[in-house]
Amino acid sequence: MTESQEPPVNEEGQERPHRRIKSFVMRAGRMTEGQQRGLDKGWPLFGLELEDGLRDFDQVFGRSAPRTFEIGFGMGHSTLEMAAAAPEHDFTGVEVHKPGVGALLNGVMTQNLSNLRVYSCDALEVLRDCVADASLDRVLLFFPDPWHKARHHKRRIVQPAFAELVRSKLKVGGVLHMATDWENYAEHMLEVMNAAPGYRNLAADGTYVPRPEERPVTKFERRGERLGHGVWDLKFQRQE
Repeated sequence: MTESQEPPVNEEGQERPHRRIKSFVMRAGRMTEGQQRGLDKGWPLFGLELEDGLRDFDQVFGRSAPRTFEIGFGMGHSTLEMAAAAPEHDFTGVEVHKPGVGALLNGVMTQNLSNLRVYSCDALEVLRDCVADASLDRVLLFFPDPWHKARHHKRRIVQPAFAELVRSKLKVGGVLHMATDWENYAEHMLEVMNAAPGYRNLAADGTYVPRPEERPVTKFERRGERLGHGVWDLKFQRQE
């Protein structure tokens, strides 16, 4: 989910510089017992801090393995499923919503997973400050906030600067995989990424790919499919 602010206006009515787009909208939420357990017991084991800066993730995970970075994992259901299905891969997920962080961490402990680590802050700051260049095999962005009102489109996370930041963190041959259930946002993603230098669209027809098997289908997505709603997947590979 993305956040930006309406351009602030000073006392003279002049617009002040626009704040940097973030990867989230701060939302409050009550914690269940399991979610609180995840934060209390799981965070010391699997939580990472933005303030620690650039990390050696081979050291963090205790091995060298294909590395996936997920932006905004929500309640973590898909992240847990992917990590459990691919124990040979290491996953780093970022989510600001504390109940979601707690739920994911509780799941990590319940399923005894060792290939998943978590940040609870702005994912773009983590990418910029904590992830080495050309170190990621995949970046995942599933169902980000669509900011469906036209006047809010500038708040969408997928913008040219985002594409360039992600490209710098992907290995050559690494893939940015995005999914959305808003057709207008899918078109926006496609437009931005087709114009972004250094990427190749992996869709055979240059638009969208069929849902890859490695992306779990959520309950929300199944409900939408029953109602006739579409989901669009995009995969772009770093070329240079």
